[in-house]
Amino acid sequence: MKTYSAKPGEVENKWIVIDAEGVVVGRLASYVAKRLRGKHRAEFTPHTDTGDHVVVINAEKAVFTGKKMTDKVYYKHTGYPGGIKETTPKRILEGRFPERAIQMAVKRMLPKEISLSLQQFSKLRVYGGSEHPHAAQNPETVDFKSMNSKNVRAA
Repeated sequence: MKTYSAKPGEVENKWIVIDAEGVVVGRLASYVAKRLRGKHRAEFTPHTDTGDHVVVINAEKAVFTGKKMTDKVYYKHTGYPGGIKETTPKRILEGRFPERAIQMAVKRMLPKEISLSLQQFSKLRVYGGSEHPHAAQNPETVDFKSMNSKNVRAA
């Protein structure tokens, strides 16, 4: 018996839509990263992009658990001496681009191989509102909230 290895031309990518309203960011990011990599498929191959296209809507309404909204700190460096910058999830979600909180969480869960992870990450589309321009691809809706009771933050 031979080991099956998926070729890029043989892979059929689906489109899925996930509503992030009231959903915990870390749990959503791990699910989205799994779908982008293609680990949910039987024909998963680590060196080939076998994942789906994922559209996340209502990203500005995603939530963090505990005190992460104020205590969690994201760092980046400009490349210049003394150029370290820091921000919190609260500033990101209340700022101009609230979808970046989910994008950063998903990107950090993808493998660190540059070319493959960039290819997989490019199939993620995150929108702050409830509208998205991908209706022509006939995406299927995934009800992420009902998969597990912990996916939604209790009030």
